[in-house]
Amino acid sequence: MTPRLARGSAILVALLVAALVLVGVELGKGAARSVSPPLAKPCRSRPAFPGTGLDAMIQRILLDGLDGAACRLGTTREELVLSLRPSTGVRLRHSDRDTVEAAIRAGVLRSLDEAERRGDVPGFLAPVLRRLVQIAPLDSLLRGAIGLRDLLP
Repeated sequence: MTPRLARGSAILVALLVAALVLVGVELGKGAARSVSPPLAKPCRSRPAFPGTGLDAMIQRILLDGLDGAACRLGTTREELVLSLRPSTGVRLRHSDRDTVEAAIRAGVLRSLDEAERRGDVPGFLAPVLRRLVQIAPLDSLLRGAIGLRDLLP
């Protein structure tokens, strides 16, 4: 074996050993376990969605509303959202579609009230938004099969 070939083989062996050590360390730290992010309890307050402007306001209202609905239904916000699409296979125990819809509407209305108290939603706009939450066809909204003209009388 030539010195150059021996040196190349030694480097290759060193790289393989280093890779095995790295894999062993990661497995030792729990890389083989399934890791899911911690899910917040919906009945406890959490930090408000950050940001300013219309987009942040809408996200705060909807996320807080979904938390309220999830709390009412005894589930997490994430499980509630996944249950809205039948294709995900997630089903809420002890909750039919009408119960879920009522909880979502109540949660968003409560969140809208809080946003108005905080000053996020102007007082003149709040009644219009409340009415939209009350009459909007949630199934169509969830499927994305509805436009603004469908919401106006």
